[in-house]
Order: sequence, then C-alpha cells, then structure tokens
Amino acid sequence: MKDLTDYPDEYYEFFIKFNEGDYYTCHDLLEDMWMTDKGNLFLKGLLQMSVAIYHYSYGNVKGARLMMQAAHDYLQTYRPVYWGLNLEKVYPFIDECLSTFPVKIDRVPYEDVPTLPVLPVLYLYLED
Repeated sequence: MKDLTDYPDEYYEFFIKFNEGDYYTCHDLLEDMWMTDKGNLFLKGLLQMSVAIYHYSYGNVKGARLMMQAAHDYLQTYRPVYWGLNLEKVYPFIDECLSTFPVKIDRVPYEDVPTLPVLPVLYLYLED
C-alpha cells in the first residue's frame, strides 16, 4: 500500500477538482497521468467516470452511458481499495448513474439539459 505522499501531484489535484465539479479539468489531469502509464486501467477508469459526468452535463447522454459503463468495467479489478480510494464507495455512484441515464435518449440540446434526471453526488477522498 502506498503512503499518502507517494501519489503524483495530479492525483491529489484530481480529487479537489472532482469534488468541485470541474470534470473537464479532471479529464486533463488523469489523461496526463494515464499517458505516461497506459497500462494503469485504474486511472483510465477514473478518467472515463469524469468524462461521463462531463458528457451528461452538456446533453451527450449516450456518451455518458458509454463512458460510465467503461469506468465500471475498468475499475472492477481494482476493488475494493486502490491508490487510497475505496472503490466500494465509488461503485454505488457508478451504478446509480447508469440507472439514472435515460435509456431512450442519446442527446439533448444544451438548453434542455436541466430537464434530464439529476445525477447523484459523489465526494472522493483518500483513505490511508
């Protein structure tokens, strides 16, 4: 198990930005880390989860569904805890998002985004 000081700075910044709701920046932070370690599907899973929420926020429901399902699949092998993140607290969020995304809608215009079902809220934090 890593000491809490052993993670890349971008990983800590990801937690801050995710909890602030800045999912676009989350994507950039995680992508920078993932590009240097493409075998790290944990980072890719978090990246896909962030991208899913971002897609949904501007009406790309189909993209959100696909990315959240990818996150679900990528993170599975890292359960229950990896890099200080308790995935058993993340999976209920992923599952609830997947059941919240409208099934028969692929996209809505940006001005109609407020009519979409509201996603649950997840706050991420590191555990030692």
